Amino acid sequence: MPFICMMVKLEGIRKSYFTGEHSLEVLKGIDLHIKEGEMVSIMGSSGSGKSTLLNILGLLDFHDHGHYLLNGQAMKDLTETKAAKLRNELIGFVFQSFNLVNFKTAQENVALPLYYRGIGRKKRNLTAMELLDKLGLKDWANHLPSELSGGQKQRVAIARALISDPKLILADEPTGALDTTTSYEVMDLLKQVHDQGKTVMIVTHEKDIAAMTQRTIMLKDGKIV
Repeated sequence: MPFICMMVKLEGIRKSYFTGEHSLEVLKGIDLHIKEGEMVSIMGSSGSGKSTLLNILGLLDFHDHGHYLLNGQAMKDLTETKAAKLRNELIGFVFQSFNLVNFKTAQENVALPLYYRGIGRKKRNLTAMELLDKLGLKDWANHLPSELSGGQKQRVAIARALISDPKLILADEPTGALDTTTSYEVMDLLKQVHDQGKTVMIVTHEKDIAAMTQRTIMLKDGKIV
């Protein structure tokens, strides 16, 4: 039987937020295993804990209790510097609001993760251009985000997520700001990314989008149901 690598392994994950004297437990003991190369969606109503879970998976926030293994490494006692290094090495993010830098061109936005890795301008720009070409955006490389459509911005964001060759793609409502046709184009692109062997996790509230993934994880009141 072939060895199956777990990309994500969560055991008993809990997370609370404190406001004054009050605490709100958002995640209430999450157990979740995602195999390497899987494409899964996470669904749940507003306040179910989807965003908190995604932030913990992406090392943008830290859990209070439980165990998190990412690509076989224990995610505990991380400094902000170590977390940033792991994010840059292992994770690509795609956001609903694209999160592009407004004053940088499409090419410069895509190249940004390589800048943080200390890769020279010439190499990072060349790599960014190759990715933009693959995604049909070569002619838009020198355009600013304000000159791009929603679908083009999201493709730029996906190119940026891919440029450092991450093992895990986390997409937070990647189709939330797009019309139906463009949403399906973006999902086709994410499926192509998955076909290349990437693990893809998509937070969505849209059932038709979730149906395009291999399995759906439902969250309710901080628990998987």
